[in-house]
Amino acid sequence: MPNAFWKSQLSEIEACVHSVKRGTTSVLTESAGGRSIYTVAYGEKESFERKANYNSACGAGNPKHYADKTKGNKPVLLLIGGVHGGELEGIVAVMNLIHLLETGTDFRGKRHDYILENASKFRLLLIPCMNPDGRARLPIDSLIEVPFEQSVYYMQGTWKDGSLCGWPDCKAVHPIKEASDFLGSYFNDDGVNLMHDNFFVPMAQETRALLELADGEAPDLTVQLHGGANNANHFVEIHYLPYVVMQKQQAFNRQLGVAFAKQGLPFAERNQLVVGEGAVAHPSFNLTSAIHHVCGGMSMTFESNMGLAAPGVKLTPDEILDSHFVLFEEMLRIQQ
Repeated sequence: MPNAFWKSQLSEIEACVHSVKRGTTSVLTESAGGRSIYTVAYGEKESFERKANYNSACGAGNPKHYADKTKGNKPVLLLIGGVHGGELEGIVAVMNLIHLLETGTDFRGKRHDYILENASKFRLLLIPCMNPDGRARLPIDSLIEVPFEQSVYYMQGTWKDGSLCGWPDCKAVHPIKEASDFLGSYFNDDGVNLMHDNFFVPMAQETRALLELADGEAPDLTVQLHGGANNANHFVEIHYLPYVVMQKQQAFNRQLGVAFAKQGLPFAERNQLVVGEGAVAHPSFNLTSAIHHVCGGMSMTFESNMGLAAPGVKLTPDEILDSHFVLFEEMLRIQQ
């Protein structure tokens, strides 16, 4: 465990969410393995005078039939950690954000004044760990300084013959449970990778519950927090979005790049204007795409540097957490 602020264990999540007083803790659903998935909410839920689901409202030519946000409503922000249970960076970041909102400092004792001064202007929905089954399967508390091949073992697991099940081949069999020897932390206990569920008929209750949350809350911006090995922090390109939404996400992408540069932290501005198939022969409609299509909001995947013992960019635990707080602050700024 690199530092005392690096809190990602399921027991630490339980302790944190049950100590919440300024927000409201609820169980979103149970995982395939029977573990509780928690949501911590700050700010009251407001009425958007809903008359239709989002896609039906679009069919009528006016998204206001789904959520009328023209009356000064607070923006709704949804943060999701641990969709892949072994990607601990986002779990740690959400835990520190909850501690900040509860006590005035993160677990390092560090203030983030802009967040503290502006959080009350929003409804914040925080999920520390969307995949506790995968987190329970990871036998260590940090991947900092872990060799790359070992991280592949922990993340994607092994095939029946014992060979590593790397990325992206780990998606070639789904659900993967019966094809694996060691089931990596990407997956819930049924072997479902939540990022690639069947979103029209979900295999996993976790997926169904998350999409129901997005449908019911109409978040203006959803960000999933993932780990991206030793790459610079970046947003992943998301397919099958309306062009106007891609334009908004590209603007946020650029804004975040400026903010990271001011802090001396690495950020790669990958183009979010994914028009048609581009260079991707078979672009994936994944969980991030699906969230947009149930609520109409911006939906993005943030890939954090993981600090592995591997070539590339390698951030310290403090730098990894600082990177997330830059993201959180800019999420507030872009919605004001």
